[in-house]
Order: sequence, then C-alpha cells, then structure tokens
Amino acid sequence: MDIDVDLIRRDLAQLVNIPSTGGSDAEIAVQRWCAAHLTGLGLDVDQWRLDLDELRAHPDHPGEEVEREEAWGVVGTSGPGTPALILNGHVDVVPPGDAESWTNADPWLVREEADRWYGRGVCDMKGGVVAIIAAARAVADVPLSRPFAIHTVIGEEDGGVGTFATLRRGHHGDACVIAEPTAGQIVSANAGSLTFRLEVPGQSTHGSMRTTGHSAITAFEHVHRALAELEDVRNADPVAPFGPSLPWPISVGVIRAGDWASTVPDLLVAEGRYGLMPGESFAAGKAAFEQAVARAAAADPWLADHPPVVTWPGGHFAAGELAAGDPFGVQVRDAVVAAGQDAPALIGAPYGSDLRQYAAAGIPTVQYGPGDIADAHAVDESVGIAEVVASATAYAELIVARCT
Repeated sequence: MDIDVDLIRRDLAQLVNIPSTGGSDAEIAVQRWCAAHLTGLGLDVDQWRLDLDELRAHPDHPGEEVEREEAWGVVGTSGPGTPALILNGHVDVVPPGDAESWTNADPWLVREEADRWYGRGVCDMKGGVVAIIAAARAVADVPLSRPFAIHTVIGEEDGGVGTFATLRRGHHGDACVIAEPTAGQIVSANAGSLTFRLEVPGQSTHGSMRTTGHSAITAFEHVHRALAELEDVRNADPVAPFGPSLPWPISVGVIRAGDWASTVPDLLVAEGRYGLMPGESFAAGKAAFEQAVARAAAADPWLADHPPVVTWPGGHFAAGELAAGDPFGVQVRDAVVAAGQDAPALIGAPYGSDLRQYAAAGIPTVQYGPGDIADAHAVDESVGIAEVVASATAYAELIVARCT
C-alpha cells in the first residue's frame, strides 16, 4: 500500500492547528475540515448539525462535561450499502494547559524532531485520524465490492456525544476500528468510568482557634482513605483481558477548599474519576462508591453527623468489549501483521472510549492506533511518525481484506 508520509504530515499540521477543545468554535471548524477532506477523497459525506437538545433528552445520553451550543457530525462512505468496516476517530482534544511549559511554546503547531511529531492532539487522536485518511487515500483505486465508512466525531473526551449522535442517525456497519493510541497492541475491552463529586462539610473558625472548628480538609482525608481501600478491593482480581496493573482506578483530580488563609475551611469539594468494571451497571457502580463513603462517614464522629454529599456530574462511560470468540480481533491482528508489524496482543484498557457505544449497538469493535496513552493529554504530547504510517498501512490492509 502506498502511504504518502508528506500528505500525512500536511494533514496533521492542519488538524493540530485547529485548537478543537471540547465546546469551542474550533470543535465546529475541525469537522468542516474533515467533511471537506473526506469529500476530496471521493467519499459520500453526510455532514449534519447535532440536535443537542434532543440528544440530551435521550435516556442513554452519555453526558457532557463542557458547555456546547453547536456541534456537527461527519461520516464519509465509499459507496452504497452497509459498510463492511467503520474507521472512527475523534477530533476534539483536551486543553493544552500552560503553553509556556511546552518546548515550542505553541501546542497548536506541529514540531517534528527525532522521528516524532509533537503538538496537542497528535497522539490523542489526530494522528489516528490522519492515518485513517491516509488509508482511504491508499485504497482509492482498489475496486471494492462493499463500502467502508469513516466516522469523525466530537465530544469523545467528555462523554461521547458525537458517536452517540452518529449511531442515532443510523450510521452503522459490520465492524469498527477506533484509531485511539494503543502502543502497538489491540484493545478489545475498555473499563468504564464515572465522574464523581464529593461535598465534604466542615465547621469554620479562625485559624488561630482551629480546634474549635472542624476542617473540611481533615474530614476529607478520612473519606480519601476509604476510597483507597475501595480501590484495592475492586482491583484485587481483574478479569481477562485486563492485566494486574490497576484496571479500575479511583482518582481525585480536583480539590477546592477554603477562601481565606486564616480561616478553617467549612467545605471541601472533590471531583474525580471512578473506574467501572466490565458488566457493572452505572447504578451498581454508584451504589458501591456511595456505600463506601457512607461507611467511612459512619465511622467518623464528625462525618456521622455531617455526612458528605455524593453526586455524579459529567460523562457516563460504560465498560465495553469485543465478544469472546469474535473473529474480528484476529482479522485486525492479521492486517497489522500484513502491514509489516509484529503480531499484537488483544488487551484490556483501563480508560473509557467510544468502543462501548459501538459494542452496545451490536458492532464488533476494537481499538488500534498510533501512539501510547501515556503521551495523551501530556505536555509535549507526541507520536512516532513510523507508528502513524504503520497504522495507516494496517487500516488499508483491513479495508482490502473486508471490502474486496
């Protein structure tokens, strides 16, 4: 397969230069870019404005963690009929943080150094998106008996509303590969996750008389220890294909307390991520968390009378997996080998993705894409150039295998 690295380089530079953080105007602009480029490849393109009110009213709406007034879906299809293969990529990215901490001081400009590309989104997952486009370009002259489809979606980072809307519009297929970074392996199962919010009360007083009050920070320390114990219990015996390295973590990402240095804080608000196990419903997962918090509160004299409040804002990521024995995982592995790479293992990943939405729709789905999740969301985010090319080649091989 002829994979044009120069065109990949051009596409990636243009995509990264669109700062498509969730809910921004650039999230709209990046979908216009995708629609134009898929049209340029000769695909039949469906570009539509998402009815956000209708989607949010649906009982299965996956949640959103950013404000969004407008959003667009884009699907390109190589011909009529049900696609034999879907290639999915999300085009929203997380904020870059302090630009001064980046080596080139501009996260939205691609820097090439030592056979790697650097910039916000090159790994998660615009590198995968340009690899999909390169694969479609490589098979442009191959006669296909069945079509393939490309789904570019927004909102994956904060719940998955883009893929939710795409499936609701009727864009289905026989199987799907999501081009998320997988470090050369194939992800056949994802853990789920929920965003929790804890409001832990205290009693304010002057800092010089702190023993006459009760610090919300001290109260939270008791709850935090209980969450660590819950994490240990939940990760004691992970099931295949998940490995032993904490597949369902509990992580506190935001803590806010106090408004004056010499005042004992009367409220601490903590927000974090709670991993869900395969087969665990949202209700069951929430119940386990809330019960652990309630037990911790009952064992503490202050919290017993001033219990924490637990709420669940933001995205709801169910766990998802390729059904045991489904041949699609082996077919993707064979395409990777045909692309000149070592045979990848099928593994489970501790993070959520849109895999669970395609799987829930009855579409066998795996993840395979350039980069390593350890580089995603990071300062100086990067992806290996050879990894992008290898993924593009594997996608092209898979298109030929499934669609000819």
